[in-house]
Amino acid sequence: VQLQASGGGLVQPGDSLRLSCAASGRTFSSYNMGWFRQTPGKEREFVAAITWNGGSTAYADSVNGRFTISRDNAKNTVYLQMNSLKPEDTAVYYCAADRIRYGRIDSLYNYWGQGTLVTVSS
Repeated sequence: VQLQASGGGLVQPGDSLRLSCAASGRTFSSYNMGWFRQTPGKEREFVAAITWNGGSTAYADSVNGRFTISRDNAKNTVYLQMNSLKPEDTAVYYCAADRIRYGRIDSLYNYWGQGTLVTVSS
């Protein structure tokens, strides 16, 4: 599967933004998906994840209650709705996929998109 993340941009603190990750291939609906983020000089960190059928989701403590992950298997797309954005949310956001594994660790995912930059600044 190939992944293409989009939707990043420059927003002000408190604003909302929705990221999309479009996947190629007819088997997207069988993949568990995750969002991770990375800032310069730091390790990539987990943001959110969703199982192949949307039946289970997980969030990092830092975004829980502000971010929502969802998917539309008919559109081969996973979303990350980000509300009440903070400057510390500034990062390159990556989507990831794996057909079998699911969780908060980036090494669990076999496929990665190219990343989209989110900048939260006044």
